[in-house]
Amino acid sequence: MTKKGKLRVALLAGGKSGEREVSLAGAREVEKAMDLERYEVIRYDPAIDLARLAADAPRLDVAFILLHGPLGEDGSIQGLLDLLGLPYQGSGVLGSALAMDKDLAKQLYRQAGLLVPAWKMARAADLDDPSRLLQSLNLPLVVKPVRQGSSLGMSLVEQPVELVPALQQAFAFDDQVMVEEFIAGRELTGGVLGNDELTPLPVVEIIPGEEYRFFDYQAKYQVGATREICPAELSPTVTAEVQRCACLAHQILRLRGYSRTDMILADQGLYVLETNTIPGMTPTSLLPQAAAAHGLSFGALLDRLLALALEDRGR
Repeated sequence: MTKKGKLRVALLAGGKSGEREVSLAGAREVEKAMDLERYEVIRYDPAIDLARLAADAPRLDVAFILLHGPLGEDGSIQGLLDLLGLPYQGSGVLGSALAMDKDLAKQLYRQAGLLVPAWKMARAADLDDPSRLLQSLNLPLVVKPVRQGSSLGMSLVEQPVELVPALQQAFAFDDQVMVEEFIAGRELTGGVLGNDELTPLPVVEIIPGEEYRFFDYQAKYQVGATREICPAELSPTVTAEVQRCACLAHQILRLRGYSRTDMILADQGLYVLETNTIPGMTPTSLLPQAAAAHGLSFGALLDRLLALALEDRGR
């Protein structure tokens, strides 16, 4: 801590994943919102600054990780910070890795009694003959890399002829690819704050524009492409169930600090899709919107996350 009593915060943004620009955009908003009376913010880009971060670590108080995708959200940077003895907001190595691996996460969801779409893991042989997948799963299908975020490499397959190109696109991003049945319904997301005691946030409903087949990268980040309703217009019973599922997902994946779990409310029930351990962090991102509806301004949300990081420094 500086002589003036400010916390020295290492703001980690950029990185090497396909979500680099999303990370940098979020970091600009986070840096603007941090209270400069309380924090001294020092930027590091893990793509080029790891040696500088390691050298500076003894003089830093806490890290704020704003990295998405591989090498940022998968436990890699968390392991480095653990080695450096630098506390950070959010989940540790195990929780980050579990949540990033969509296949393992879905297995854990299912074991805990959460409803998930039917899925299969693709094989290289499926590129030549996808009949195994088409015979065991019902169209339409969602094809996605197992360890990517922001819908990168993700496709919606409505006709058999579309499956191989979708697999090729997903395999370009990851050597593990998931094929799951598409669930039609209302897209919801449930945010959670806390370490041991969890606070579920108001539920957000996501309504992509009619021109989008699903909530893809463009629908997520193009201004005006998607409408978000917070709190979602749901019955108290459904709201409570979404929040219960979000907290349960957070717990079974061994998460800390905060998370955001995406779900689909369908006629058949509430399906859990995946959990984000480092949600988007601009004032208009989904988790900050939910926090605002809960009564936490963007700046207050950042304060809370840093407090949780310091509370959890002994992880």
